[in-house]
Amino acid sequence: MLKNILHSTTIFLVFFFCSSVASDNWQTWYEAHNKNSTPRYDETIAFSKRLADASPMLHYTSFGQSHQLRDLPLLILDKDGHFTPEAAHEAGKVVLMVMAAIHPGEPVGKDAGLELLRDIVIHGEHEDLLENVTLLFIPIFNVDGHERFGPYNRINQNGPEKMGWRTNAINLNLNRDFLKADTKEMQHFIQLWDHWQPDFFIDTHSTNGADYQYTMTYMLEIFGNMEENLSDWCENEFLPFWEKRMKEDGYPVFSYVTYRRWHDPRSGLQTRVAPPALSTGYATQRNRPGLLLETHMLKPYHKRVESTYLTLVHTMEFLNRENYSLKTLVAAADEKTASTMFRSLPFPLDFEATDDSVMVDFKGVEYRIKESSLSGGDWFIYDSDKPITYEIPWFKKQEVTAQVMLPEAYIIPVQWTEAIETLALHGIIMHRLEEDVRLQVESYRFEDVSLSQSVNEGRQTASFQTVPVQETRNFPAGSALIPMNQESARIIAHALEPQAPSSFAYWGFFNSVFQRTEYFESYVMEEMAREMIKEDPSLEKRLEIKLQQDADFASNPRAILNWFYEQTPYVDQKHNVYPVGRIMDPDLMERLTGQ
Repeated sequence: MLKNILHSTTIFLVFFFCSSVASDNWQTWYEAHNKNSTPRYDETIAFSKRLADASPMLHYTSFGQSHQLRDLPLLILDKDGHFTPEAAHEAGKVVLMVMAAIHPGEPVGKDAGLELLRDIVIHGEHEDLLENVTLLFIPIFNVDGHERFGPYNRINQNGPEKMGWRTNAINLNLNRDFLKADTKEMQHFIQLWDHWQPDFFIDTHSTNGADYQYTMTYMLEIFGNMEENLSDWCENEFLPFWEKRMKEDGYPVFSYVTYRRWHDPRSGLQTRVAPPALSTGYATQRNRPGLLLETHMLKPYHKRVESTYLTLVHTMEFLNRENYSLKTLVAAADEKTASTMFRSLPFPLDFEATDDSVMVDFKGVEYRIKESSLSGGDWFIYDSDKPITYEIPWFKKQEVTAQVMLPEAYIIPVQWTEAIETLALHGIIMHRLEEDVRLQVESYRFEDVSLSQSVNEGRQTASFQTVPVQETRNFPAGSALIPMNQESARIIAHALEPQAPSSFAYWGFFNSVFQRTEYFESYVMEEMAREMIKEDPSLEKRLEIKLQQDADFASNPRAILNWFYEQTPYVDQKHNVYPVGRIMDPDLMERLTGQ
């Protein structure tokens, strides 16, 4: 009897001990699976909630739902329990927002972030970095794409064993959606951004492209499209600190690698400025530094996770030390953007790299190029076991290719609801007209319009040339008057100036103005054209010049008759006319708003 009791007690104690060990097991999924596996959505949420339950410094919540009704997870880390933006900003904290898995096939940020949160709240590591920093961590942004899970989602990538898919449930790339905001995920993210107004933003990825030695490359918008003082701070303060720390850790970093000739290092490097359709371009136009992390897809997964982990630690280290300087610069940038001075200078909308270059040492690998007997193209064969440092040109100097003098306000007719509602989603301040008004405005007419023949992010994009016009137009009651004396003026300009690379006009918000709905019958136009020449003989001379200069036109009877039609009062006066007006007169703005 005693033997049985002792045996039962032993089994109970063993079971209790094992259960205790299991309950105290704080390994992440990634660590527990040989550092080459990433957790599914449910495992990620469960671990996140478990961490939050274990520490008063960590709060788990969600900031909306996806198209497939999954919660969008958010972890808020603050040593003082400041889990609201009001509390964090009131305490002088720098708010650092880190996004992971916007492309779920590239989940390094998720695994690095969960590991870091665990080390802080469970093991007490790096806790000193929270003195002046509040961390917002989105472990999975594209939650639906994340669950399109499998081993064959990233053909170019070395681990993890399985991963999610690049696009969301309606097959849109969230990292093209920051300004147009077509997806539910992005709409909720923008509301989260407006609620928290983060001071520094990090977006975590893994690359495609060529082979080279760097595990970590990055992009920070310091080439002319960010407010000057913030740009200088990033270039002269943050980057030297972070680069030094990463080099000490054995992870030297380099600017995001784009070769002038794809895959070919000897062709030189070039840098492109990110438009606000992309994460860091959007952060920049909100007057916030946006750091894009691109770990190299061919490096072992654990090295990619570790380099991301170290980047998060060193960024927090720097922000904790420089919280006051960054917050001061951000506040000044917002104030400057809303000022009259900002509108007195040309505003750059688009850039391209110039032919000027600097020579840099680039840590590549040996490679050769041979003609493929299969495809007939160039076959790049890299030898990662043979590192080599190339001295190659880097074309990073940017020139402005489109710029504009900003107005005092834009006005959007009430019927263009998609544009108005999307701007409202971005937190843009606007006033609705209470009655019909007739206003002198600047605007544009479109020429050489071409619509995309294939779908681009679910839309038919437009290319065109713009011709400035000054016109008196009628704007009905309910039209949206959007003043530019607000801190979101950069975002407004990028949305409403058609030449901007991510403009609403580019994305097809106004494509119906390119549509022509009234036409002439040739037998009517033949007779009318002759009457027009009788009344204005100069028409015949102008026609002769056009016929001589344009052979295609001269051989197209319909085009010739259309040339006459476009000079009649019957032509649609709103065809190819941009409906958004630009108000340049500050006195008119005051009269319209009563301010």
